[in-house]
Amino acid sequence: MARITPLEWPVLRQLRSRDSTGRGAAVTSQKTRRTAPRTEDADTVVQSVCPYCAVGCGQKVYAKDDRVIHIEGDPDSPISRGRLCPKGAASEQLVNSSGRQTKVLYRAPRAREWEELDRDRALNMIADRFVESRRRHWEDEDEHGNPVNRTMGIASLGGATIDNEENYLIKKLFSAAGAVQIENQARI
Repeated sequence: MARITPLEWPVLRQLRSRDSTGRGAAVTSQKTRRTAPRTEDADTVVQSVCPYCAVGCGQKVYAKDDRVIHIEGDPDSPISRGRLCPKGAASEQLVNSSGRQTKVLYRAPRAREWEELDRDRALNMIADRFVESRRRHWEDEDEHGNPVNRTMGIASLGGATIDNEENYLIKKLFSAAGAVQIENQARI
């Protein structure tokens, strides 16, 4: 540990400088002068939305070499005005977690092992099953002959981590597909 000479004492620095109130450079330590923001090394800054709840707080995501290095509240967000809850502030750990699943895994019926799928194949499988279930369970009329134009083979349960806009679009998609069983975790 380096010794501090009496000439470096804050009171003497204050008297030698023009900082008469002792609120500026005179009282700033060497350690503080060497300190740099965590975000200084970032080569990319993007705006995002916190993934944890339906509030939709704005985030600034700082990345270096295609890796997230810091996440903080976005002061330009009209929703959160730069603030994040503890979970939102710690969402960098979610992104960089060693346990994060980054590949699509599929286990066929009665299979014991998971297999890796590419994203396009997985999306096509989901779309094919969605359309087939809608077709197989479509009802033009109920048991009394009333027109219903619905399917009972598709349901949606939205999560609270989806913001209001996404929930609105999901509701519209499933309603347009004829589904009537549309619910959200926030209401249950």
